[in-house]
Amino acid sequence: MLGNLLMLVEGKSMTDLAIITSHPIQYYAPWFRYLNQSSGLKIKVFYLWDFGVKQQQDLEFKAGIQWDIPLLDGYEYVFVPNISKKPTTKRLWGLNNPALKESVLASGAKSVLMMNYNYISSYRFLLQWSQQKTPLLFRGDSHILQVPQGIKPFLKRQWISRVYQQFDACLYVGQSNRRYFQYHGVSAENLFFSPHAVDNDRFTQSATQAHDDSRHWKHVLGIPPHHQVILFTGKLIEKKRPQDLLAVFARSQFKNVSLLFVGSGPLETLLRERAKGIKHVYFAPFQNQSEMPRTYAIASVVVLPSYGSAETWGLTINEAMCMGKPVIVSDHVGCAADLVRDNGWVFSAGQQDDLADCLTQALDAPTVLAKKGQHSRQLIEKHSYQQTTKGLLQALKYCL
Repeated sequence: MLGNLLMLVEGKSMTDLAIITSHPIQYYAPWFRYLNQSSGLKIKVFYLWDFGVKQQQDLEFKAGIQWDIPLLDGYEYVFVPNISKKPTTKRLWGLNNPALKESVLASGAKSVLMMNYNYISSYRFLLQWSQQKTPLLFRGDSHILQVPQGIKPFLKRQWISRVYQQFDACLYVGQSNRRYFQYHGVSAENLFFSPHAVDNDRFTQSATQAHDDSRHWKHVLGIPPHHQVILFTGKLIEKKRPQDLLAVFARSQFKNVSLLFVGSGPLETLLRERAKGIKHVYFAPFQNQSEMPRTYAIASVVVLPSYGSAETWGLTINEAMCMGKPVIVSDHVGCAADLVRDNGWVFSAGQQDDLADCLTQALDAPTVLAKKGQHSRQLIEKHSYQQTTKGLLQALKYCL
């Protein structure tokens, strides 16, 4: 088997890889397509839920979601029957797929990559798979902001550490995620860098048209054409702290600057109420994937002010950087350590004065802002599906 994998890495043969993940995700599906077409791997993806390919209610967006880009093209896949009465990724029993092990065995896969573990299907699979000789890998993006104290965090750490012991290798998406794995006992030799990435080509190739479209969209929204635009895009939920950005904008009194919120969610009503009487605050509804290049093109700077450990990465920053946009993120955003250098600013999460300083620096120097946008495009080239795949192949070689 080692000889076969060495031949794979040299491009002379290929092996099978089963990928187990919760549901089709707009960021992962293009990577699966890339893997199938460019890596030499013959892959098959095992989905535990069909969210995203059929219109279903997203509780955080408060809207019916069905992505408008191909999520199932270019690779082999199967939807493993989910018997959960209330399918969701928000609770342990939301993904319950008793046939998962037999489905993977029937594929004849020589290696398995799991993208989630905190569901009953995943735990069942780990228990049932322990007798197999097939290498088992895990790729995750969790991070830890500070070491928690007390018996409950101690027991949780022991449990998660036991879970990670079941894997032959773990793929980490960035430095914060690497520290999380090490905190839970994964040794350095079992860790391989497989960065979070989006479909860079889709954004960069549409940039010219997107900027043309954004000028018309700016007019439709009523934003003055000469205004710089601060953009927040995503779910309007507590962890992303859009209310912090609104509060800073309200008291900073920027000249010739507009604030645009793109998205929906539980905080939308609150934000609209607070925005009454504040000049140049605009709202746009949820934008599907095909509209996202235009969404970023309208921005002068993209801001992600999230607070807490739930913002494990922030792939909206990858997308913004593909469009050549400078970024401002809080230090609780998982990608801050990897993606934000001379292309933007990092501020202390929850500290509105710190966020205000960053915005002032950005908006007071348009030439600096433009240079930072150029740096964004250069930096994001290293966070591509090619690099993500390179880490996966290194991990497979190590396991075999």
